[in-house]
Amino acid sequence: QVQLVESGGGLVQTGGSLRLSCVVSGRTSSVNAMGWFRQAPGKERDFVAVTDWNGGNLYYADSVKSRFTISIGSAKNKVYLQMNSLKPEDAAVYYCAAGRQYGSRWASDFDAWGQGTQVTVSS
Repeated sequence: QVQLVESGGGLVQTGGSLRLSCVVSGRTSSVNAMGWFRQAPGKERDFVAVTDWNGGNLYYADSVKSRFTISIGSAKNKVYLQMNSLKPEDAAVYYCAAGRQYGSRWASDFDAWGQGTQVTVSS
């Protein structure tokens, strides 16, 4: 079983930056994809970014390309999401997720989820 704990959310002004962290523990041998998703109030959970443990199979949602960067920590037990040039529409609860399908952008392919961290962007 894989456990995920996110941190790093908060309140930021439009144009600002945040870095989210996700600590990964447990049985990660079957994990091939680490992703970030987000969910705004009243909306579905949307894909943000995904990578594998070696930084490959890297994909981003069109809405965050060139602004967000997903990365894996050197010890391969942390996943980061660097968010730059934040916009009010980026405000959401951000979730870290682990799955077996390389490069998947579908929430249904991810088996483990963190509790989420709130990102608020003021205009």
